[in-house]
Amino acid sequence: MSIEVHQITKHYADQKALNNISFKIDKGEIVGFLGPNGAGKSTMMKILTTYIDATEGEAKVADFDVQKDALEVQKRVGYLPEHNPLYLDMYVKEYLAFNADVYKIGKARIEEVIALTGLTPEAHKKIGQLSKGFRQRVGLANALLHNPEVLILDEPTTGLDPNQLADIRQLIKSLGKEKTIFLSTHIMQEVEAICDRVIIINKGEIVADKKLTDLKADQEQIVEVEFDYRVENILLNRLKHVQNVKNTHDFIYELTFSTKEDMRPMVFDFAHDNGLKILQLNQKNKNLESLFREMTM
Repeated sequence: MSIEVHQITKHYADQKALNNISFKIDKGEIVGFLGPNGAGKSTMMKILTTYIDATEGEAKVADFDVQKDALEVQKRVGYLPEHNPLYLDMYVKEYLAFNADVYKIGKARIEEVIALTGLTPEAHKKIGQLSKGFRQRVGLANALLHNPEVLILDEPTTGLDPNQLADIRQLIKSLGKEKTIFLSTHIMQEVEAICDRVIIINKGEIVADKKLTDLKADQEQIVEVEFDYRVENILLNRLKHVQNVKNTHDFIYELTFSTKEDMRPMVFDFAHDNGLKILQLNQKNKNLESLFREMTM
């Protein structure tokens, strides 16, 4: 097991940032850690990286306790914090060499992580001259220097443009083939593109912990239909498995069903039986963003 969290609670004075949190992450998983601002994401990540201690409970990384075996945990974790701390007056290679000395790592590994993170064209520059995207790459390269088993990435793509986003996402996905990755983000498309599983936290408590495929399978089915004439909602509410009927515009209705079965044929039969014509008929599903809003409101 790469990460084990058991009944972790964290207090800041009178404020409870985390309340009895438990989860496990297997080796090789890429897990998205989601939640609104102030939900406790960064606090949990700081505990896992030994930066702060929990008030109660225990956590292990690569089978080492984060409080009792902090040094062993640090050897096995690569951490990119939300606010990437860099020495802007240092050159890229100089900065990485400075950190490599801490781990007693040779120059060959520095060149490897520079190439791996796409920093080669910028490696001769000072960090202060780099764009936000390349500064994030420097932080990621630094996290990878000691070839850690586990990567903990707190908002790794904040502030990146679309091209930089695509590059960093692809890099994280490729790293996930060999490493366990635990990342927080506010970008739902990023989670859907990269992660195997999501853990959603709200007000210091876990409200969902599922594989992405299972979460999508649990989604309600939404059918959008446009008739040629207005229909009373009471008639549509009689359809099998219908949970909600919403008249969104003119003769357009959004029908929510509590089943995975394709309900479009039933809607078509309803129109036929009631002398209606269907002008358009679409099946929609809630995306991760809408599910996230429902769970964290």
